[in-house]
Amino acid sequence: MQRTRAMSDHQQEYNATWIQRYGEPIPAGTLTTLWSLSVAIFSIGGMLSSFCVGFVSEWLGRRKGMLINNMFAFVGGSLMGLSKLCGSFEMLILGRFVIGLYCGLASGLTPMYVGEIAPTSLRGALGTLHQLAIVTGILIAQILGLESLLGLRRLTGRQEVGSMLAEMKEEKRKMDMERKVSILELFRSKLYRQPIMISIMLQLSQQLSGIFYYSTSIFMKAGVQSPVYATIGAGVVNCAFTVVSLFLIERMGRRTLHMLGLGGMAICAVIMTLALALLERVPWMSYISMLAIFGFVAFFEIGPGPIPWFFVAELFSQGPRPAAMAVAGFSNWTANFIIGMCFQSVADATGPYVFLIFASLLIVFLILTFFLVPETRGKTFDQIAANFQQRSAGMMDMDLDLDMALDKPSTELDYLGEESNH
Repeated sequence: MQRTRAMSDHQQEYNATWIQRYGEPIPAGTLTTLWSLSVAIFSIGGMLSSFCVGFVSEWLGRRKGMLINNMFAFVGGSLMGLSKLCGSFEMLILGRFVIGLYCGLASGLTPMYVGEIAPTSLRGALGTLHQLAIVTGILIAQILGLESLLGLRRLTGRQEVGSMLAEMKEEKRKMDMERKVSILELFRSKLYRQPIMISIMLQLSQQLSGIFYYSTSIFMKAGVQSPVYATIGAGVVNCAFTVVSLFLIERMGRRTLHMLGLGGMAICAVIMTLALALLERVPWMSYISMLAIFGFVAFFEIGPGPIPWFFVAELFSQGPRPAAMAVAGFSNWTANFIIGMCFQSVADATGPYVFLIFASLLIVFLILTFFLVPETRGKTFDQIAANFQQRSAGMMDMDLDLDMALDKPSTELDYLGEESNH
């Protein structure tokens, strides 16, 4: 998730640059448009690159794709870092676009890679680590791989890893042999249609909350004396509850945590609306609104923050997975772009009641999750696929109550390796 902070500071810099160039203050409408574009251009980059996740993952591979993708981060960061020195808000906007390209690829390649190498019992926790890496700014996972015997021994704790290397080679062979599924086939095939719609719905539920834009301005409206520090506090809550999700994901399950997060976010959005609406008459409501934002952040990171990305990778096998990740990522960044472009105008028109719109959307997503989303905790890719096959035949099984053999393969690599022995 992209957090947009210090809105007024950047707008002042835009205004100063405009005065330096044209000798007059920037028109209010132009300033709003430039700022909205600066926010939303990040999502445009994400939309474009996320749609290329499938192609990049097949062309370069997951690991090499993540490594090369870091060039976008370097270029985008350099453009933004030099924009103030050069007195160019165009460089800032271009830099955010390039960073968006980087994030769009990373948000698809990383959970795909993690989901494929993670043991079934830890797939949710390791998938949550991706979100933890995002919120803490640590991207170490993008430079780690399975290139050497030493690295493989340290990763697995085994001294004899020859069989695992053989399994990986077999996986590569099967990936090359497995028929790739196009984006159109995802929607045409009854087998893939339901999981791809679930994937899109989960991505929309993550982005259409909207509260993470302009968080500092929200604290300012709430009358907080030091809104920047309050925003930093929200960031601390953000990281802390991502860690909480890391420990809960394999105990409570993906579906339960996602619904808990959506419900909590909806309640916090309503509380924030009431607090901001009553602020002029009840000054201490500023503290309630601040706590509501902290609560919203906490509930987001418990479920809707980390879960949608790796959940998509769990719903699909090797063949359709790249195309599914591309569609899901494109949906996520499209929603991000819409919120980035429209939030400020809608907020200006509706005032504090803008959050009732998001609360309504969250309730809708909560209902859809309850009726449509299966639980995948502790299930192999094969069992998850079998569940959707049953659904397409009219056999509904929300909890995936399939018998699990004691010697079931623990990773997708193990599953493919077992197949090669038959």
